[in-house]
Amino acid sequence: MSHPSLRAPTTAPGGWRWPSPNRSPRPDLARHAARPAEAMGSGIHWVRTLMSKGPQRLAPSHLRHQPANASVPSLHLIALDTSGSMRAGGRLAKAKGYAARLIEQAARAGDHVALLCFGGQGVELLLPPGPARAAGSARVRPVGGGGGTPLSACLAEAERLLRNAQRPRGMGGTNCLWLLTDGRTLEQPVAPAAAGHIVVVDFDDRLRPIGRCAAWAERWRAEHRLPA
Repeated sequence: MSHPSLRAPTTAPGGWRWPSPNRSPRPDLARHAARPAEAMGSGIHWVRTLMSKGPQRLAPSHLRHQPANASVPSLHLIALDTSGSMRAGGRLAKAKGYAARLIEQAARAGDHVALLCFGGQGVELLLPPGPARAAGSARVRPVGGGGGTPLSACLAEAERLLRNAQRPRGMGGTNCLWLLTDGRTLEQPVAPAAAGHIVVVDFDDRLRPIGRCAAWAERWRAEHRLPA
């Protein structure tokens, strides 16, 4: 999976990892964190560890463990911006690499994944919700870019998919939305209510940022991350 700095087999784009439960301080949006009783499980849950780590350097306190009796996997829905603006400065290539790592990390964690692309061709579901497979990252490589940014339509579809994947309370599992975009749209999107956790990965121009990704994250009470 990819995020600000996670190297190694258990690292992701930019060197990050996945997240989980514990009594230690959690990001505001980590409402999906497992209960303290679940903190000691069998093996590390990299998706939750990644969310716990955020932009910080990985530390032992960030590690989250698989619940010993976990039976319901988390769903990580990746929304990849393929609009024309993402082609500038190699942003789309970086975002595709980030998405591919997320899929691979989800596969290692035994979680589910889904992949939505939104751009000039509209909103396309490349990977429907289901068990993550490392081979699924290959679906990202041929993705091209161009056209406008139908972000609101993408988030509406994400809401539908996440709502369909919701589990009864107490059954475990978490729905997480990863939005990979440069924020180059005038739309005022509404965050999917069915997402238990949202991470906005900001691929905006570092030299001349417009700051929309950070603004959305603040309004949605989501995590805002910069790819390494």
